Amino acid sequence: MNLPGSKTVRSATFVSLRVPTFRLFWWSGVFSYLGVQMQFLLRGLLAWDLTERESGLGVVYLAFGIGLLIFTPIGGVLADRWAKRTLLVVGQGTIAVVATLMGVAAISGNAQYWMLLVASLSQGAMFGLIGPARVSTSAELVGHEHLGNAISLTSMSMSMTRIFAPAAAGVLAGVATVGIGGAYLVAAVFSVVSTILTTRLPKLEPVNPSSRNPLREILDGLSYVRSRPELRRLIVTTIVAIAIGFNYVAFMPALVEGQMGLSESHVGFLTTASAVGAVVMTAFIASRADGPNSGRLLICCGLVFGISVVLFGLAPNYLLALLVVVVLGLATNGFMVLTTSRSMAISEPSHHGRVQSLMQLAFAGFGIAAAPLGALAEMVGLRATIVVMGLVTIGVVATYGAVSFRSPVMDSQ
Repeated sequence: MNLPGSKTVRSATFVSLRVPTFRLFWWSGVFSYLGVQMQFLLRGLLAWDLTERESGLGVVYLAFGIGLLIFTPIGGVLADRWAKRTLLVVGQGTIAVVATLMGVAAISGNAQYWMLLVASLSQGAMFGLIGPARVSTSAELVGHEHLGNAISLTSMSMSMTRIFAPAAAGVLAGVATVGIGGAYLVAAVFSVVSTILTTRLPKLEPVNPSSRNPLREILDGLSYVRSRPELRRLIVTTIVAIAIGFNYVAFMPALVEGQMGLSESHVGFLTTASAVGAVVMTAFIASRADGPNSGRLLICCGLVFGISVVLFGLAPNYLLALLVVVVLGLATNGFMVLTTSRSMAISEPSHHGRVQSLMQLAFAGFGIAAAPLGALAEMVGLRATIVVMGLVTIGVVATYGAVSFRSPVMDSQ
């Protein structure tokens, strides 16, 4: 039996999917994330096969972070200057080509570590180029009224693929007749399908395009954010919280295998648990992201995110760590979705691309911060480092909340 209002809630949760162009865009994202999530795992497997060193894994992630850091500001400018469909097709098509080349190299036995670094750098660069355009495309396809819902559903598609895409990649890589190379080619096929679907979207011409020098456009974006205190606080909070707090995922193998003495499969279960939590939270957020209390919900998610990172560092056994990670998936994804939708809501369409490029620097920071945090863990201990990461997250979100609740912008959103 349906509870009163349950149909209304379900309708609100998936309202953006009623728009045909957004539905097409959503499916293109599903196939894109399938290929990307597979490649995340395959890069690690191939890096280990080629180097058999933990540092080999770390440098691969660092290459991804550097590519993201350098090209995200450029992607923000291009999203405000180019037709977004063109930008998405170029970026997604490049990801497909790189995956194909790595698959062929692995199958032929010619894969080299430097190739993997170039592939990782290239994918980070393409993420940077198309990330701002992908977020601002959601706004254009559904309009401002359902902006938060569209971003939530886009995040849901990414979270759903995290549940099974890495596991599928691992299974395929372990099959002798397929191997890592064959799995890479499967990931490339998903990226090709995403590219084809993207070509069917509207052209999505930019709002108030500028012919100024791109560097001046980047500086203009920084000036725009600097002149808007609420937007500036939100971006700084997001960058610090994600770059520091979200690095708990980088330390999962060390905590589970090194501290608890368990296997790689137990790490995989944690990843899946986090993804399940993220999907559940995104479904909840989707019907509330455009509501009057979204600002307060954002702060609650951020605080729970930080508290859960602290509890993850203190978890005495695997079962408790598993339970904490489910909550982490809930809170982290809620925080990411709500900060993204809020940054779009309080900025002008002419600057959406550049604003989102600054928001996505959080993920570049995540990749780059992993190395110094790892060094800190070797100095003071892994658990202590994870606890500090959580405390930093709590501190920055609490500061944002304390300042924002005194701001008329928070009350009006």
